[in-house]
Amino acid sequence: MLKSGILNPAVNSLLSRVRHTNTFVISDRCFPFYGDLEIIDLSLVDDVPRIADVVRAIRNHFDVGCAYMAQEFRNENSIEICQALDRELEGIAVQLEPHIEFKKRVPYALGIIRTGDTTRYGNVILESV
Repeated sequence: MLKSGILNPAVNSLLSRVRHTNTFVISDRCFPFYGDLEIIDLSLVDDVPRIADVVRAIRNHFDVGCAYMAQEFRNENSIEICQALDRELEGIAVQLEPHIEFKKRVPYALGIIRTGDTTRYGNVILESV
């Protein structure tokens, strides 16, 4: 039985399959369904867990090379929300791009981890080293 690390077996499995430059998405609760992608649903209630919570947990066990986010995230959210996610992404090159461009990357990801987050445009694509 796992006693530490990523305890969720589906998340553990997804992360184990990510290789050099592969990507996966950590999404909010309203993220569109992509039928060809594995979706791991961690949502419980509004804002539990948050995207920042999942990023924090994953960073302890996974080498992230860069992250992609919608540039609308900065305009649509409070400074506090932006800073919270910035803290979890500290040291990672974050590429901000228009939301429409961000969504074009999603079909190339290995999977989506869905959270209960209600933050507008808070979705993150993480790319392995």
